[in-house]
Amino acid sequence: MKVTKNQYITDDEGKKVAVILPIKKYEKMLEDLEMQEDVALYDKAKAEDDGERIDFAEYVRQCKAGMR
Repeated sequence: MKVTKNQYITDDEGKKVAVILPIKKYEKMLEDLEMQEDVALYDKAKAEDDGERIDFAEYVRQCKAGMR
């Protein structure tokens, strides 16, 4: 694995305003973020689950009737 030094873009006053990343590192960060979002959505759905279930045919019927 190649170790790189952090690179920044600065404004006229020398304040760091952006970072330059290798594309592979950027893509890995996006994948990790998406995974965290998926876990958070799962946890939320699990916490809100009331146990009620309907079969697919009933779901389709309700959609056609404008109930969903």
